[in-house]
Amino acid sequence: SPRVLAWVGHLVRFIYERCTLVLGQSKGFLKSIAKYCSDASKIRYFPSWAEEIFHETAHSLAPEVPVRPDLFTVVFAGNVGDAQDMPAVVEAADLLRHNPAIRWLIVGDGRRSAWLEQEVQRRGLQEQVLLLGRFGVERMPSFYAHADALLVSLKKDPVFSMTIPGKVQSYLMAGVPILGMLDGEGAQVIEDANAGLVCAAGDSAGLASAVLKMASMGRDERQALGLNGRAFAQREFGRVS
Repeated sequence: SPRVLAWVGHLVRFIYERCTLVLGQSKGFLKSIAKYCSDASKIRYFPSWAEEIFHETAHSLAPEVPVRPDLFTVVFAGNVGDAQDMPAVVEAADLLRHNPAIRWLIVGDGRRSAWLEQEVQRRGLQEQVLLLGRFGVERMPSFYAHADALLVSLKKDPVFSMTIPGKVQSYLMAGVPILGMLDGEGAQVIEDANAGLVCAAGDSAGLASAVLKMASMGRDERQALGLNGRAFAQREFGRVS
């Protein structure tokens, strides 16, 4: 409703004008904030940072995951919701179903979890896509330890293109190469860090191609991407006390 949105806009303007500082999680949000805040000097870029646990470099493997060093393992961790465009992720997995060397691990739950389970079964992807459920953040490094690549995805949407998904900072700090299926600032961060491969939001074929490309890389090349990501995270997303 344009009328309701106008009321919300007035409320946002009222709040921003009376704040000492207005912090934006991504650079893309700063222009949007400026529409409601007349004093640009109050607006600051203030990105999220990775939890301290992701700064550690040695973690044991999650026992819930079969150890298969012969496979290229893609790990998606976090919310399984509408924003993460799980249909496009499943379609990419389906495109690679005849490649026995590719494995997908989904760690997390959300609004699309039931749909995802049904869709994996409907397509007969139970061997390729393992749905592991939800675990606490303190367990995430043990699942990342199984990953040859970490996956982040967002639907094609102007608002999403302005955001940096919180998992990007954790992925970077973990020192594992990143596969991104998203637009805008999140994709730009991965590219600027030279930490992985990116395709457009919703591009299942592009994601499948990126998986194959990264799987064909040598271990040293993938390790270099991960180290690039960690160095970038420490420089750009370090928590300052």
